[in-house]
Amino acid sequence: MDNFAGLAQRVVSSYIFRRIMLIFPTLIGILLVNFVIIQAAPGGPVDQAIARIMGEGVAATATIGGGGGAPTTGGPTGESSFEFARGLDPELIAELEQQFGFDKPAHIRFLIMMRDYFSFEFGNSYYQDVPVVDLIIERLPVSLSLGIASLLIVYTVSLPLGIRKAVGDGTPFDIWTSVIILVGYAIPSFVLAMLLIIVFCGGEFFDWFPLRGLISDNYAELSILEQIKDRIWHLAMPVAAMVAGSFATLTMLTKNSFLEEINKQYVLTAQAKGLTPRRVLYGHVFRNAMLIVIAGFPAALLGMLFTGGVLIEVIFSLRGIGLLGFEAILTRDYPIVFATLFVFTLLGLVTQLIADITYMLVDPRIDFELREG
Repeated sequence: MDNFAGLAQRVVSSYIFRRIMLIFPTLIGILLVNFVIIQAAPGGPVDQAIARIMGEGVAATATIGGGGGAPTTGGPTGESSFEFARGLDPELIAELEQQFGFDKPAHIRFLIMMRDYFSFEFGNSYYQDVPVVDLIIERLPVSLSLGIASLLIVYTVSLPLGIRKAVGDGTPFDIWTSVIILVGYAIPSFVLAMLLIIVFCGGEFFDWFPLRGLISDNYAELSILEQIKDRIWHLAMPVAAMVAGSFATLTMLTKNSFLEEINKQYVLTAQAKGLTPRRVLYGHVFRNAMLIVIAGFPAALLGMLFTGGVLIEVIFSLRGIGLLGFEAILTRDYPIVFATLFVFTLLGLVTQLIADITYMLVDPRIDFELREG
């Protein structure tokens, strides 16, 4: 028995080691693909700086640049793709290229970026002249507040609801709850956000909730209890818009998972032994049925924390990670774009690894040796 336990531990350790080693090439591959795509996007930071100097405005970079990559100044001669930029001093253009780091070939820039990123050196924002790490740390609490609140509400409601629907499959309760959550799923979050603003945020009907921001102007003067209430008051509408469409997926996933387990032979055997329905459900079915729910947790976590909240942060003017990345894409602030992409990808890979380890804790029968790292 001890030999078997030791072998199992070595297998798990080997699997975890392979997964950790896989994180590095995965990160490099994802960043490389996005780096190549961005090179084909017109209107890089150098071109935008030239446009501002020439008085043409930032919007001109999308059309005057002639479709050059980002940066469009990376030709063999170092000349800008702007026709009117020929009137500028070549030394000024060279200074701009050096300022934004585009005085080197693309492959050299990528290698330097990867070297820095793996040591968590993300550089400074092009336009704010602030370390990207500081910007991420500043915006992270907003995204965490939105994501964690949404995730807690979704799991708190969807798991019990899915179990209840599985137990009462086909009953009126199962039918009308399915209709409600599917209607919520069909409404895009940004559409629901606009509706909530119109109805509850002083748009046309009621002025019950704030339209923008995460805290009130007098937040620092409030007591701790009042500060908590103030945050809840500001988060109510954004969180409501985010979670409405998330109930359906997790609820139906939970229901179907429990239904599949309830109809298996071991459940009938447990019932024949005289165990109560509650004991069978939570003592035998729960552990097996929750595996598929655990599998979706990493995606749900990242979706709630970041990708799912981008439009909500924009609509409600919440200065979170999603809005930071969105603004960086519009302004071609590449250090922020790639830093947020790096952080999101790393978090996704780590949470997926944690989910796999959780599989083993929930059901030790899972054989890691048969899984591909």
